[in-house]
Amino acid sequence: MKTWTHPGGKLRELGADSLTDAELLAILISTGTKEKSAEDIAKEILNKFGSFKGMANQPLEKFLEIKGLGDRKIIRIAAAFEIARRIVNQVLEGYNKNK
Repeated sequence: MKTWTHPGGKLRELGADSLTDAELLAILISTGTKEKSAEDIAKEILNKFGSFKGMANQPLEKFLEIKGLGDRKIIRIAAAFEIARRIVNQVLEGYNKNK
């Protein structure tokens, strides 16, 4: 079995559903710091907020408390959450039209 050095390779080869929440978040974070990998930063975020749901409505300032996250990385995460929110809204709109 291949050992992946970055979750992006794992996603490409095995599919997105094979990744952990931390690995998916690490892809958005992209790069780490000298002290922590992107995946370590992702794990720290998930530990702080508990889950993607716990992260969803946090003010962006809360993310700045995590070493290794700057504006660019936080903005990418916020954009991903907004995309997810819009997908959910579109699905719910379609569901409500079919009732």
